[in-house]
Amino acid sequence: MQGGHEWWKYVYDEYYDCILCPENQVLKYSTTTTREGYRQYKSGPKICANCPTRHLCTKSKDFVKTVQRHIWKGYEELAEDIRHTPIYQRLYKARKETIERVFADAKERHGMRYTRYRGLAQVTNWVKLKFAAMNLKKFANRLWKDTRPSLFYEIITLIFPNCRQNPSFA
Repeated sequence: MQGGHEWWKYVYDEYYDCILCPENQVLKYSTTTTREGYRQYKSGPKICANCPTRHLCTKSKDFVKTVQRHIWKGYEELAEDIRHTPIYQRLYKARKETIERVFADAKERHGMRYTRYRGLAQVTNWVKLKFAAMNLKKFANRLWKDTRPSLFYEIITLIFPNCRQNPSFA
């Protein structure tokens, strides 16, 4: 509701499975969960009828305030708490060097800024092929940097058995 109480003033009590409104009144679970996964908590009409800040909460004729909370909201809050820990902040700083780098390389070096294909199936196949090529390239680079170059040739000959017959390859 515009001009009403801020959303964060409604506090969820996990132990009693209820929500406390800004006036410290209890909104109980009303046994309805929507198809989208929201649980509804409703106030008692007698409580809200005499509330001094009712005009900020509800304009309902039957004096009932309804608050929705998603069934996964607890996990969202847990993730938000973990996000502010020192360990996670160090991991998040490393993200730009690991995960984000893969997508930047895909865009810059492998032409994934735009696609020539239309339709979900064709684009999906194109993306899978691009990332398979990127993974093979990464795999080959790691094998090449290995201190045992014979391991590289052993793996290549396992993948491509006809290469053993070509003496210039080994």
